Amino acid sequence: MSKKARIPVVSKELLFPFIIITSLFALWGIANDLTNPMVSAFKKVMPELSNIQASLVQFAFYFGYFFMAFPAALFIRRFSYKSGILLGLSLYAIGAFLFYPAAKYEEYNYFLISLWVITCGLAFLETTANPLILALGDKRTATQRLNLAQAFNPVGSLTGMIIAQVFVLQALRSDDYTAEAYNALASSELAAIRENDLSVISIPYLSLGVLVLIIMAIIVFTKIPKTAVEDKMSLKDSLKKLTANKTYLKGVLAQAACVGSQIMCWTYIFHYVDNLNETTGSTITATNYNVAAMVLFLSGRWIGTALMKKVNPPKVLMLFGLGGALASVGAIVLPGMAGLISLVAISVFMSIMFPTIYGIALKDMGDEAKIGSAGLVMAIVGGALMPIIQAAILDLGGDGLADISFLGYIPEVNLSFILPALSLAFVGYYGYNSIKTVVRND
Repeated sequence: MSKKARIPVVSKELLFPFIIITSLFALWGIANDLTNPMVSAFKKVMPELSNIQASLVQFAFYFGYFFMAFPAALFIRRFSYKSGILLGLSLYAIGAFLFYPAAKYEEYNYFLISLWVITCGLAFLETTANPLILALGDKRTATQRLNLAQAFNPVGSLTGMIIAQVFVLQALRSDDYTAEAYNALASSELAAIRENDLSVISIPYLSLGVLVLIIMAIIVFTKIPKTAVEDKMSLKDSLKKLTANKTYLKGVLAQAACVGSQIMCWTYIFHYVDNLNETTGSTITATNYNVAAMVLFLSGRWIGTALMKKVNPPKVLMLFGLGGALASVGAIVLPGMAGLISLVAISVFMSIMFPTIYGIALKDMGDEAKIGSAGLVMAIVGGALMPIIQAAILDLGGDGLADISFLGYIPEVNLSFILPALSLAFVGYYGYNSIKTVVRND
């Protein structure tokens, strides 16, 4: 057996630091998918909100990535990975605990501020954890190590979905009434229901804040190995080199389209199901289908990774982008359960997009990859902006989900998935365009 074959993915002396840093991947997965259903939840608790106003939940949450990713990269360059993680966890906990005054004062804007602070913390964690995991061991096993750590992000996502369904959506008293019955309640009853439901929404975040503090305490006392010192490129030179790299710039746009598609599909599936329940009299539980989408997302990641052993990554990205766009069209034009199944199937094709775009965009970069990585994290702002545009489509005929129809049978909520269709088609184009530039350089 060769010496290379004996190189462990994670050495025994670095196993505990690896485990505790890997827990961060699950932490931001929990926050992401606990928050996605909150658009629907706030709309039910506060029916006076328009679809656009309710979608500000996602804007506040994902705008934090855009706002803080670049400062996080500069902070880490100046100090250390451990300092960046501790600051990120501090912001995460503060944002979670801000849900208490937000619920007490029943102020929607306070909830938005809380979510924004949480995501400022997540920007630090995402900008820090990926390169740190790569550095925790031999360079020859770095990719395997990162894939292993990333596998815990969907686990956190599934946890967030289940918490949202069991402890939030099922416990909302406002969801026990039709819109007409809810509006007909006495003001005292409405006040009591709102107080109860906003408290229900806040409890998971407060609990998450406690968990974050526990992990933060463990990291404080954990010795994180220092990474190798490399020659640092000046910030000016890094930016100049990045802006001249067309593959990187298109990759940032593709990443925004990818994340925007994920957030739109995993957020508005709740509205899609609500409309099906209203129009067909069925009692479908949206979270069950969202969990199914995440399971397919996990499966698609393994399938895509296996394909990449024989097919180059840009080509896989192209095929998955095309498949995602076609599934999105199916969610628009197919009626009833067929459309819902098509919507769930989109997750298979989105599965490999984020890490594949990341790898293509930063391929063969040197020190400028540190700032380039921040740009790709900033691109997560697509998850803030695109849901608002989708909400605007939902509001075309009013606050309902099917106020007007297109082609005689397509309601607004179905038509709104034209945005994921176009976005995923662009991701597929990026894969196609990268085949020439990336593969020829191998």
